[in-house]
Amino acid sequence: MRNSRGMLGIALGLAAGLAFGAGGVFVKPLLESGWSPGAAVLARISVAAVILAVPGLVALRFDLRPLWRARWTVLVYGLVAVAGVQFAFYASLERIPVSTTLLIEYLAPIALVLFAWLRTRRRPQAIVLAGSVLAIGGLVLVIGPGGGSLDPLGLAFAAIAMIGVCVYYAIGERAAEQLPPIALVAAGFVVGAVALAITGAVGLLPMEAVFTEVPFLGGSAPWWVPLVTVGVVSTAFAYVAGIAAIGMLGSRLAAFLGLSEVVFAGIVGWLLLGEALGPVQILGGILILAGIVCVRLERRAIEPTLAVELGGEPVPTGSRRP
Repeated sequence: MRNSRGMLGIALGLAAGLAFGAGGVFVKPLLESGWSPGAAVLARISVAAVILAVPGLVALRFDLRPLWRARWTVLVYGLVAVAGVQFAFYASLERIPVSTTLLIEYLAPIALVLFAWLRTRRRPQAIVLAGSVLAIGGLVLVIGPGGGSLDPLGLAFAAIAMIGVCVYYAIGERAAEQLPPIALVAAGFVVGAVALAITGAVGLLPMEAVFTEVPFLGGSAPWWVPLVTVGVVSTAFAYVAGIAAIGMLGSRLAAFLGLSEVVFAGIVGWLLLGEALGPVQILGGILILAGIVCVRLERRAIEPTLAVELGGEPVPTGSRRP
């Protein structure tokens, strides 16, 4: 049963990575037609909030009291893991190259490993450290060196985005203790949408939208078609699948699986937009996948109850998941 749960978690994590990775293809027509990134993000999150509202209420059995009891978790999730990541990401893009911003944001799995090391004072297993090195190398090859000037404020915003991603995984690992995951995601989208709307209203995040026909997957479509697609597939489904995977696998492995988003983004861009993948990007994708496999091979620490049942003292065999 544990193996089946683990395989399902991996499948959901990869599905979330694919959905997130395809988001760029779906939202690109809006950006090219004149939408500002802030408006596109606010719209996709708002669409996802509407889509998940009823499923979230059903999961709560239309009882909002659990939401109130978990209000701080919902607020942190919505403000930090949803709105904070998006705001910091685009604020960083205004000051440093996009590749540098992406590279820093995708260091979240490595940050989780380091945080667990500091918190438990146990050195991660060699296989996890090896996986981290492979993943970093793969990211550098896939995303490419940033170049350009490195504005300190831009680097700080990129670091804030990375922290927000870490919060996404940390909260997701314990979400089921307070709320059904789909209810947490739905409520988090509502909080995030309100927060982003406020940043747009006060001028911190430009909000511009053009309601016209846009090129879409080789043809043309009304503006709302790519918007609904990215809202349903790359936002609502991606977040729900991602948080379900975190609950099954833990934050560490799920975070490394999240790096598959970079690989899938390249594959989807190649298949749908004809953006060729070079040998360097392919090698980088292989290294990222190798890093994920290494983390998956981490030995679990023996649970104390199991050790007692086996007639011995609990002996730690390696680092625990953060």
